[in-house]
Amino acid sequence: MRRSTPALALLALTPLALAACTSKSDSSADAIAVTATDTTCDVASSTAETGNTTFSITNNGSKVTEFYVFGAGDRVMGEVENVGPGLTRQLIVNLTEPGTYHTACKPGMVGEGIRTEFTVTGEAKAATDESGQLAEAAAGYKRYVNSQVTALQETAGNFVAAIKAGDVEAAKAQFPTTRTYYERIEPIAESFPDDLDPRLDLREVDVEPGWNWTGFHRLEKDLWVSGLQPDTNAMADQLIADLQELADGIAAEDFVVDPIQVAGGAQTLLDEVSRTKITGEEDIFSHTDLYDFQANVDGSQAAIASLRPIIDERNPELGQRIDQRFADLDAALAQFRAGDGFVSYDTVTEPQRQELSHKIDALSAEVSQVQGVVAGD
Repeated sequence: MRRSTPALALLALTPLALAACTSKSDSSADAIAVTATDTTCDVASSTAETGNTTFSITNNGSKVTEFYVFGAGDRVMGEVENVGPGLTRQLIVNLTEPGTYHTACKPGMVGEGIRTEFTVTGEAKAATDESGQLAEAAAGYKRYVNSQVTALQETAGNFVAAIKAGDVEAAKAQFPTTRTYYERIEPIAESFPDDLDPRLDLREVDVEPGWNWTGFHRLEKDLWVSGLQPDTNAMADQLIADLQELADGIAAEDFVVDPIQVAGGAQTLLDEVSRTKITGEEDIFSHTDLYDFQANVDGSQAAIASLRPIIDERNPELGQRIDQRFADLDAALAQFRAGDGFVSYDTVTEPQRQELSHKIDALSAEVSQVQGVVAGD
């Protein structure tokens, strides 16, 4: 994960209500146009009313860009990644509280972005569907998140124990399986403050001057390249502490699931695959990328599953197409299975990688429509 680019926050850290699906801004016809270039970020309107706000982002530049809506403390309210040159992507953001926000384009997907103040007016939105489908979707997805966090802490404990025992081979075997639980719900960590996700998952290539490199990939390098270092055990302890911080945040009373953002997060997880997993950039020392690839796909599928009653009611054909695309991708991944795991990614040929990329693109095209369906477009 790139430190400068937090992904979509699936779950809010303040008590944001679940928005109704009938807000005026729900319609794509009312979308706020965003025109991005390599040096500019032109947002057609700097204001909106509380509720769902739709942005239509067109990239007229030469670099891949991203678009964000930030709340107080740079909390990510919504984000869309991998907007390639000449492409247009849509983002629906649930802004239930009036106040000052910021929009940002990130040409090249780096840096703080080109920011513009964005004001939300009107009354705070109260929950309107506490016993309906949105609430059920939120509860179902939160159960999934809790199950993954529990498994993550358990497997991380075993992983760290192997490191401290000096059992490098055992630690190597446990590294990709431990990360599986993190990768399925990674956007959640990115919604927390104090650089929690970079502390857990920053890649070496993205370490900025003065940044203390910690987390999974620092330990990955120690295990596969550098050998155990004098501070490896301290890095392992820090991993456990940071995972506890994640678990505590999810257990907090003000941790609320927003189904519209869950839909966007399903797309974000697929973007993670197409951006760093396909290229082999993510697990560059261990070549365990296929584990992460499968985990991101699993996480996306779980997010869609939690929203499926809504999809089936409003656009059943879309749900059927998504099912087929997931099945196609799972079948493609199955050819790289080795026992309970996967082959080393450096043995996957370029044509095979391209085939996987095409299937991800086909799935992504269908999943990109879910946010609009859930928001009531």
